[in-house]
Amino acid sequence: MKQRLLALLPALVGIALFAAAAWVLRGKLSEHHLDDVVAHVASIPAGRIGLAALLAVAGYVSLTGYDALALRWVGATIRYPRVALASFIAYVFSHNVGLSFFGGSAVRYRMFTSWGVDTAQLARAIAFNVLTFWLGFLTLGGVVFAISPLPVPGAWHPAIATTRPVGVLFLGLVALYAAATLRPRRSLRIRGFEIEQPGPGWTAAQAILSCVDWALAAATLFVLLPAAPGLGFATVLGAFLLAQVIGLVSHVPAGLGVFETAMVLLLAPWLSSAQVLGSVLAFRVLYYLVPMALAVALFVGFEALQRRDAVRSARAFLSQWAPELVPRALAVAVFAAGVVLLVSGATPAADGRVETLGDWLPLPLLELSHLLGSGVGVALLLLARAMQQRIDAAYWFGLALLLAGAAASLGKGLDWEEAVLLLAVAAALVPCRRFFYRRSSLLGQSFSSVWIAGIAGVLLATGIVVALAYRHVEYAHELWWQFALDAHAPRSLRALAAGALLLGGFALARLLRPAPPPPSLPDPAELDRAAAIADASPRAGAFLALLGDKELLFHTGGEGFVMYGVSGRAWVAMGDPVASDAAVRRELAWRFREEADRHGGTPVFYEVGGDDLPIYVDLGLQLRKIGEEARVALPDFSIEGKTHAKLRHAVRRMEREGVRFEMVPVAGVPPLLDELQAVSDQWLAEKSTREKRFSLGFLTAPTSRACPWR
Repeated sequence: MKQRLLALLPALVGIALFAAAAWVLRGKLSEHHLDDVVAHVASIPAGRIGLAALLAVAGYVSLTGYDALALRWVGATIRYPRVALASFIAYVFSHNVGLSFFGGSAVRYRMFTSWGVDTAQLARAIAFNVLTFWLGFLTLGGVVFAISPLPVPGAWHPAIATTRPVGVLFLGLVALYAAATLRPRRSLRIRGFEIEQPGPGWTAAQAILSCVDWALAAATLFVLLPAAPGLGFATVLGAFLLAQVIGLVSHVPAGLGVFETAMVLLLAPWLSSAQVLGSVLAFRVLYYLVPMALAVALFVGFEALQRRDAVRSARAFLSQWAPELVPRALAVAVFAAGVVLLVSGATPAADGRVETLGDWLPLPLLELSHLLGSGVGVALLLLARAMQQRIDAAYWFGLALLLAGAAASLGKGLDWEEAVLLLAVAAALVPCRRFFYRRSSLLGQSFSSVWIAGIAGVLLATGIVVALAYRHVEYAHELWWQFALDAHAPRSLRALAAGALLLGGFALARLLRPAPPPPSLPDPAELDRAAAIADASPRAGAFLALLGDKELLFHTGGEGFVMYGVSGRAWVAMGDPVASDAAVRRELAWRFREEADRHGGTPVFYEVGGDDLPIYVDLGLQLRKIGEEARVALPDFSIEGKTHAKLRHAVRRMEREGVRFEMVPVAGVPPLLDELQAVSDQWLAEKSTREKRFSLGFLTAPTSRACPWR
């Protein structure tokens, strides 16, 4: 239970922030009508909108500099137009969606590797980008917060009146980081991971580039805000930086709702809520939605150009890419269908439709349709995760729920537009049965913190829609029991309650279900199974499983396994899944992630190769380069020549000291094990770290003698 609660903590924080933001926005909007927000958007001069659009373009151009600088630092040579294309698409996806299965890392991997960037270089470049992003935020935020501090709302942190102390802290962190780049060996160790630091010149370029990016994004919003006495760019910039980071912490995609609320509170001394929300809405369209539409079109064009031969044969194209893209697209479509049903249930039907429907249907059936629509909406939100995970039962449940939702839409208010939308999603799902191949339990599926926050956030947002749609209706307990054709508010309240009860019951059932048994070390029979699989694997590292110090997760068909260890909440798989078939490795990777999620753990694949990186990107994991593995082609290798002078000197020195190299036959290994174990123990003691035993192995007499030396 403790591990599950810890795993839920990011989602709970995000839900709490979203709920607080929704509550504040509800209070602020009670002072204004939604028409006031729309009117302010319409009143923004065309010249300001044009200037904001130009600033948004400049902002995305500066964002392309992140990848251009990073790739130059790692030594990858790619023409800038290609870098700009991939960088633009990746950052637009990251800004808008924020979900791992559609995020920027997957786009970067797909595009840059197709142009010849090595996966190790790409991992270093992504880490470089992360440093650039935060370095610019801390630098610019430190200067702005220290020189032009914002008043902090007392409800946020009554101990701090302004952001000046935060600015001083930020500048101190930047100074410490800059000092660290002057060391001969520049690296940062964070929770056991070592991140390479660029030199002082690169660091300065990172800070300048990121500061320009942040400033241009804030300037895009600034020109959309109405003029107000005392409200300058520095104030808006400070509020923008603070609101953006709060949105990132919330785990809500694009910080939707959280960013808006923070801006309303921070700019309250100068502007009304309607003015701020109207300007932010225009900013969202210019900086998020328009670039998203362009990025999707560019990415589709990129895929078509990359496979223009396959495009000539639609069947070949679809057979190659449909298994990757279709489940993701359908998951998004099903999630959106659930949102539509919930929002529809929270708002009154179009004028006259309920009355017309009342002539044909009895009132109890109409009320039941309204409740059913919201229940199906919540079920579709939950089912979208199963579709992303390719679970076979999700296909049939999805079809049934979409058809039921379409019927409920017609039965609750003749919402034929909504029914057509749901039927269209169902029609798109019908020919896609083969893409849902994983035989797994719907109730056993795992939910990441982002999914949990997203589903709960949708339900909270639906509650806000109910509150805004029926502001003129004074709440009373009697509302729950009012049944009439024109009783729209009670009907929406009951529908919202039904959805909340369904989601709450599902969450409680998952939380209270018996905990899965903890992983255990393999027995001799399991080691024999692993030995047979390792024999057929081209990876020498597969035999690390036979040391017996790692848990084993076998494929259901017995064709592969994952060897792993658990340290705290980290479930660390040693290398790629061991299997000859790529489909088996993919299934094992999914199962390992789900097992880690069920135990409240965080999955990690350690020391993986380049062949299976698309699998890990598909799982929503982030790539991090922490080292390299070299292979030497022995038939062509020589220590002669200038480049191998140091190696040649070391070899000759060892020869003088009596060191010799000898290939010992299999029969001669057991007598040497005691001597080899002493060497192994001494070496591991000098390294003084568990990781070396885990990733490189060790020798103990009983285990070593049981290993099938080949």
